[in-house]
Amino acid sequence: MATPFWYNAALSLLKPVYKWKIKKRADSAEQLQQELLERLGPFQNPKNLNAIWFHVVSVGETNAAQPLIEHYLKNGHPVLVTNTTKTGQARAKSLFLKEPYLDLFQAVYLPADQKQLIADFFKLYQPKLLILVETELWPNLIDQAHEFNVPCILINARLSEKSAKGYGKVPSLTTSMLSGLNELLAQDQASLERFTALGANTETSRVVGSIKFDISAPELFIEKAQNLVQEWQLAQRKIITIASTHAPEEKDILRALKPYLTEYPELLCIVVPRHPERFNEVFEASQSLDLNIQRRSLGQAIEQNTQVYLADSMGEMWLWYVMSQACFVGGSLNEPGGGHNILEPIALNVPTVLGKNYFNFQTIVDEFVEASAVKIVQTAEEAAKDLVQLVYDPALVEYLNLNAANIMEKNKGSLAKHVQVINQYL
Repeated sequence: MATPFWYNAALSLLKPVYKWKIKKRADSAEQLQQELLERLGPFQNPKNLNAIWFHVVSVGETNAAQPLIEHYLKNGHPVLVTNTTKTGQARAKSLFLKEPYLDLFQAVYLPADQKQLIADFFKLYQPKLLILVETELWPNLIDQAHEFNVPCILINARLSEKSAKGYGKVPSLTTSMLSGLNELLAQDQASLERFTALGANTETSRVVGSIKFDISAPELFIEKAQNLVQEWQLAQRKIITIASTHAPEEKDILRALKPYLTEYPELLCIVVPRHPERFNEVFEASQSLDLNIQRRSLGQAIEQNTQVYLADSMGEMWLWYVMSQACFVGGSLNEPGGGHNILEPIALNVPTVLGKNYFNFQTIVDEFVEASAVKIVQTAEEAAKDLVQLVYDPALVEYLNLNAANIMEKNKGSLAKHVQVINQYL
């Protein structure tokens, strides 16, 4: 079961590059120091021992795990969340690092996957259960869970054809990782078949659907959005959000939206880039189009003549969706793309447009496409046209929302199935 020598040797050689990458994206010396300690030790003390440990990569996986984490916090279980990305950690903290969960919840970065670091982390935190979300597999993490007798479950598991081919190239790592899982709960049959073909145990692997369908907007964000609509006098505005965007989606869509923004002064576009390191780049791109833009990070309000609002904050995606009448979900028009989660806006009855490159969410999106519940576009021009049509065509919105609501209802229930399996280990 032990991880291969070559893997551990490669990690040692790559450590300086890893440190350099952390340094490069740090916002301040203080934040850099904190992140280095969390990833490379010595680790900060645990708030609680014997917590349920959820490991989620980034924003998407944190959102997916949200209903499950909330379920256990509400039931008084201490929860530890580890993330791989800064945006993921910000999202986890914005959702749970508050009353009534302050004493029960802790979020830190996942240590680098070196055997000794991971072993030290297990010794210090002593989790009662390790829950990996979606496809977040790390060889030493799973190996050390086994060493410390901590059950390890992969939940809401999904595996695209492309990712399966990648894992298939390193069988010495993949097979031992997958055989080290106590349970594998897959979102769909195609993912399950790919996992078992790579070595997952058929007896402890099953399809239980996606917990993403059990999602609902936290009350806190609904109230906050309602307050902002009043405070900024937005009741008469037509608001489009372009969310989780990658380069060059913002510039392309804003360029295509510009004639509409000029013609209809009530139209407003909120832009939420996926990665914080691109905030300034997106601001400059919007300025170069001569659009009137305000920034969340500067504490600026949306004014009467604001055409674009750059939501360059972290952990506030729900807020912008609540305020929207239509949205575009990004990472789907860029190349190679892959897409992001469409279920958040859909859970709020916000009609949704996305690009053609959505292979990361293929099964979910295909179901909505088949039922005419979302709009798929080939170009930024089509995206702009459809978004504007949606804010001015209530009949079309009603049609899309009704179809989308039917699918959401049909797929609910995965959360309860996940809880049933997890509870056997508590």
